[in-house]
Amino acid sequence: MTDETTKNTLKAAIASMNSPSSSKSLFDVTIICTTDDHQAEYWINRLSSGICQPTATKTELVFPIVLAVSEDWAPGGAGNGLGTLYAYEKACRLAKSKHGIDMEQMMSEGKISAALYHTAGKGTRLAPLPASENNNKPGVKLPYSQKLVDGTYEPLTVLEAVVKQTAVYASSRKGRLSVYWGDQIFIPTKPFVYSPSHHIDIMCTLLGETAPTAEEWVEQGLDKYGVIAVSKGASKDAAQVEKVDHATAVRMLKSLGDIGQVGPSLGSFSVSSLILTSLCAEYRAELDKKEGKFDTDPHFWMPLTLPSDEYTALMKQKGIEESVSVAHH
Repeated sequence: MTDETTKNTLKAAIASMNSPSSSKSLFDVTIICTTDDHQAEYWINRLSSGICQPTATKTELVFPIVLAVSEDWAPGGAGNGLGTLYAYEKACRLAKSKHGIDMEQMMSEGKISAALYHTAGKGTRLAPLPASENNNKPGVKLPYSQKLVDGTYEPLTVLEAVVKQTAVYASSRKGRLSVYWGDQIFIPTKPFVYSPSHHIDIMCTLLGETAPTAEEWVEQGLDKYGVIAVSKGASKDAAQVEKVDHATAVRMLKSLGDIGQVGPSLGSFSVSSLILTSLCAEYRAELDKKEGKFDTDPHFWMPLTLPSDEYTALMKQKGIEESVSVAHH
């Protein structure tokens, strides 16, 4: 993508985020995953009064709606993988009890779009700012005011900025769940209105128009990140590896064929309703018992995109026994 094209895409994204009609392009359902019920209640009220306030009359089936749920999991947490599945299912139950909406059915029919924002954590990287909000990391205020439904003005929070910016993807993701981090602010440099071609999208920053050499791999620090590699083929299939050197990455990614582009993963992703339902079924035992800890990169995306032997070798570097990784794969 040329510099001029990138500039135009950035300008278009910013214009869409700040458009007076931007509320119409919000995700139909906004789900906030919090650390406790108090924060959940706060974000339902706050977002429903501001960024996500309904534009339709109360007699209609009102979208957008806000659902906030706490992650009441076993000590140690669920990880962002199981945490996503658990929050989604909990939000589906809340949507039915509070709004009379069968969210899972509407997602499967491609009638609505949904976005889930993870907000847990103490905000170490934002310190000392979260301390001003009782360690409510996404509640850190920014120097910009928004008008609430009652006509008053309040400073925009980090989470509200993230909800506002990610709304540009809503129109392209009917029938999909988009997952973001509540403090990750970015402006897309690629077209944000598109037709998803795969069941799973992972947001990343692709570096250059060709695969990096061994020297470029080190220079760009790719050995320190989770990396997405995209094939040269028309299908643009992709795979993920995590914190490996160039030679190891090339070996592990050979199943992709010729690699076209490579770049660090940003972590955010979207999944189709079919994959979402399948993952919930796969981890039914863990979700019902509220036990276990699985993250998306090592436990979802890598086993789905890497051959078994390469996946087990990579997990062995993390101290995971081969038999455990083989069974998981």
